[in-house]
Amino acid sequence: MRFETTPAPHVVAGFTVPRVMFLVLLALVPAGFAHVVVLGPGLLLHLAVAAPVALGCEAAALGLRRRPAGPALRDGSVLVTAALLAFCLPPLLPWWLTVLGTAVAVLLGKHVYGGLGYNPFNPAMVGYAVLLISFPVAMTRWPLIGAELDWPTLARLTVHSFYAGVPPPDLSWDAWTGATALDVLRTGLRQRLTMQEIRAGGPFGALGAAGWVSINLAALAGGLFLLRRGIVRWQIPTGVLAGIAIPAALGHAFDPGSHPGAVFHLLSGATMLGAFFIATDPVSAASSDRGRLIYGAGIGILTWVIRRWGSYPDGLAFAVLLMNLAVPLIDRYTIPRIYGQARD
Repeated sequence: MRFETTPAPHVVAGFTVPRVMFLVLLALVPAGFAHVVVLGPGLLLHLAVAAPVALGCEAAALGLRRRPAGPALRDGSVLVTAALLAFCLPPLLPWWLTVLGTAVAVLLGKHVYGGLGYNPFNPAMVGYAVLLISFPVAMTRWPLIGAELDWPTLARLTVHSFYAGVPPPDLSWDAWTGATALDVLRTGLRQRLTMQEIRAGGPFGALGAAGWVSINLAALAGGLFLLRRGIVRWQIPTGVLAGIAIPAALGHAFDPGSHPGAVFHLLSGATMLGAFFIATDPVSAASSDRGRLIYGAGIGILTWVIRRWGSYPDGLAFAVLLMNLAVPLIDRYTIPRIYGQARD
């Protein structure tokens, strides 16, 4: 009598890769809705290009490696990569840069290391960092947020710039695009302006960057949904948020004229998206509970340092990639010792 045998584990946990990826995509819906309302339809256009390009690159890479493409295309992991990259791109970015960033994320950030489960870096952040370094001007074209730019005009500007790479003839970059609040903050502090002077002339709201507060709150809602469903563990988001909030609060307490408060940092830029969706990538993040706290705190502190003194307004992508490099060292010293195993 023949008995079928399979490798461990033999207990079905119920969290398959396709189900987890579907829940992550579902949790991104509130942030996506807020993103489209505030910044126009650019996110939808990027998703429409990034998703098929990611699937095509995944299939091509697996074909070259002589691996079956069906399971990988159905598990949804590459769609999550495409979605996270699309969230990070400026809405006015032309489509060919979306194609380039997606291809770099999937091929260079993932398959060059062996595919899903072997990539040491977050693939979406690899694609974003390559675009930010290679095309710095295009990656800073964010639409103005305010009553002077109504949504229909914003949609027309977004669609035209997405397909043509330039604004419509009756619009211009100078009139309809502007620096984000984090960029205004960085520039103002370099000019020795106080926080009061910077806030008076920049896109700032009562809590944080104008428009970005609602996006971050929507991303927070999606992140709490993932925590409630057990898709992500609490250590990494807590570490990231504490790593940003604590030094920001201390800096504001000692020198409020040069440091915005913790609430501003938490509700500006890609803070919530990074804390709950990007830093929690299970492949490139730390493995143990202590390690996850250290890993998340490192991302938060580096993000705050780059925002305050770095050359880039946000810096979360670079903070994630730098801490990805530190994961092997973190795991080495934080994974609990197996009972009976001697210490190194």
